[in-house]
Amino acid sequence: MKARIAVLLVALLATACSKQSGNTTAVGKDADLDSGARIAAADTTPEVWLSHGRGYSEQRYSPLTQITTENVERLGLAWAFDLGTSRGIEATPLVVDGRIYVTATWNVVYALDAKTGEEIWRFDPQVDRSKAADLCCDVVNRGVAWWDGKIYTGTIDGRLLALDAATGRKLWDVVTVDQNKPYTITGAPRVVKGKVLIGNGGAEFGVRGYISAYDANTGKQVWRFYTVPGNPEAGFESEIMAEAAKTWTGDWWRFGGGGTVWDSMAYDPELDLLYFGVGNGSPWNQSIRSPEGGDNLFLSSIVAVKPDTGEYVWHYQTTPGETWDYTATQHLILADLQIGEDTRKVIMQAPKNGFFYVIDRATGELISAENYVPVNWASHIDTQTGRPVELPEARWGGRKPYLQLPGPLGGHNWHPMSYSQQTGLVYIPALETPYIYADEEAFSASEVGWNAGADASFGSLPTDMAQFKAMRAAVKGRLLAWDPVAQKAAWKVEHNSPWNGGVLSTAGGLVFQGNADAKFVAYDARTGKRLWDHFAQTGIVAAPISYQIDGEQYIAVASGWGGAFALIYGGLFPAESAPGVGRLLVFKLDGKASLPVMPERHLAKPDVPKPTVDAAALAKGQKLYNSSCLVCHGDHAVSSGLLPDLRWSPLLAHEDAWHSVVIGGARVGQGMPSFKSDVTKQQSDLIRQYVMSEANEPLEVRVKAQQ
Repeated sequence: MKARIAVLLVALLATACSKQSGNTTAVGKDADLDSGARIAAADTTPEVWLSHGRGYSEQRYSPLTQITTENVERLGLAWAFDLGTSRGIEATPLVVDGRIYVTATWNVVYALDAKTGEEIWRFDPQVDRSKAADLCCDVVNRGVAWWDGKIYTGTIDGRLLALDAATGRKLWDVVTVDQNKPYTITGAPRVVKGKVLIGNGGAEFGVRGYISAYDANTGKQVWRFYTVPGNPEAGFESEIMAEAAKTWTGDWWRFGGGGTVWDSMAYDPELDLLYFGVGNGSPWNQSIRSPEGGDNLFLSSIVAVKPDTGEYVWHYQTTPGETWDYTATQHLILADLQIGEDTRKVIMQAPKNGFFYVIDRATGELISAENYVPVNWASHIDTQTGRPVELPEARWGGRKPYLQLPGPLGGHNWHPMSYSQQTGLVYIPALETPYIYADEEAFSASEVGWNAGADASFGSLPTDMAQFKAMRAAVKGRLLAWDPVAQKAAWKVEHNSPWNGGVLSTAGGLVFQGNADAKFVAYDARTGKRLWDHFAQTGIVAAPISYQIDGEQYIAVASGWGGAFALIYGGLFPAESAPGVGRLLVFKLDGKASLPVMPERHLAKPDVPKPTVDAAALAKGQKLYNSSCLVCHGDHAVSSGLLPDLRWSPLLAHEDAWHSVVIGGARVGQGMPSFKSDVTKQQSDLIRQYVMSEANEPLEVRVKAQQ
């Protein structure tokens, strides 16, 4: 479809930005224009960090130059603020007018003095803890948005709130989803032209995705763009949904369809285009949701719309007929690149499918695409058609299981990358995470909970020693410096474990990234040489920022190990991380603060009874565990420590007490939901029996015994 571009008179913004100085702007009386101009002028006001990616381009590049490759070894901790939890801290802080705003687990928002770390206010939206059952990837939140003296945050239970930035007082609170369905919000809002933009998550649980715009002052919904078509009998919301429906087959709407907009957005003020990434299908398995194939628009797509109305302009689909959880919700970056003799306005993305895309952001035309990690589902991207050339055996639905790279964690997940205006490189927190895709034997469209149409048992690590070691060795993480023009790696740093933090690049010639080994590290942006590090006491998955106050440059990052990989595999891929020490860490040259000494943990493992059922029943218990418990409590019941290790639970010895939690919901208030609609009492006991077997003969012991 050809793009329809409306170029509005937004040169006023550029004019206003050119008059900007410090933290004030000479824009006039229009407060909305003032806020938009400040964000648009991010490069001329490096002392603040006003939006999720710093500016609308989402480059995550700081023009500040006080901290450089020559003096970064002097970097020290200026102050630290305890967030009260360490479970999945993924937020990017904002810095506005001397204050820093950051979120913690369960959507608690903090406002701190950006120079001293002193708490100014905190706001707890009182999220329903039972919503943990509707999250694929931990009870996380990626931050807030700012606009005209207000702070905006989305909550896990699907609300969008506006707070007074000065006091933390709630101004309005709107529900953005049908709360009877398993929708969630984990992403950070953006604000464009006085409209707060927010999507949602839940594709693994059978929902239909969309992005909505709300009036920044009143909370009134302005527009909504659905990313997949609904039931044709109910009519389509727009002409573009009617067109998208032609790319689906069967009764896809019975399964939700998916396509949630759970993370990335960017905005071009000159073109007046809003861009957002669209997620995976629901279920993953295309042979179930769209049995005769089809592209299934707008799954795994970058979509451009008009921010005033939500009107469709263009799209580019990275993975037609998505069937691998290959979301295109990963970080979007806008830049102007010199390609050949032309300067091209591009949008760049490294989505889960393993290919790095450079796309014309005015038209949606593919410029180039090359794989940035090993892939075995497609040989290449055809630059004439823009489509991947798939390997037939990779389309696993209804066929044999297939060991594939990347797996559902992707070649790059949600962790933000960065584009340096100084080096012209994109810095990617890259992954290699193979996975075996296989059909689920008894898929049910009415099944509650995780409903991917894939047998999760094939994603569990094998107990055979040779296979276990091979799979462990195949899972990797790295910091990758990628040349988007040449489409090749400039340098890379191998990490000890996957699931490392987001990235910041600076005009001081530096790249900052936290990692799973609990280190916050500075690298030379041109060579990848490690120049400095700081032990954070817990793994860092969030992305850093930089700001300046009273002539001093600061680097800030939120620490707190968690997220999908940490919960599922963290116990089997141990890193130098510890739960219980989530903080906002802020550094400056010659900082002298220090972190408190970590207390030693002494936990006595209780006596666990041996299982009383046969091997066949234990195998059934493992399948039930994998479909209901693995995502939070870990593969083979081996916990990362962020949540209780079920192998150590005293409830294992007491069947009724176990059922009171699993079925009765006795710990809903602590975030452990009831599974009464998912499992019977008999099935609950099979899960208990399986966990008892893992407690008596842990995976690590079995593997060692085979050596």
